[in-house]
Amino acid sequence: MNAELDCDLTPDQWETLKALRAPSPAARPRRYVLESLVALDLVSIAAGHPVMTARGRHVLIRGSSRLLDVAA
Repeated sequence: MNAELDCDLTPDQWETLKALRAPSPAARPRRYVLESLVALDLVSIAAGHPVMTARGRHVLIRGSSRLLDVAA
């Protein structure tokens, strides 16, 4: 696995990243989680709203097997 894309995210970070796939106006991610994802360049803020970056999408896809462990 590419070390650059191997992120050890917390369950809250994974849930927030998954939620940003199809953002909902009702969903309000925790600020500190968003800030940590922005710091990792997985999310950016555009027009005041969080948007998943290309790197964030790639990490989400590559890490999806880990999400199965979290859900179990």
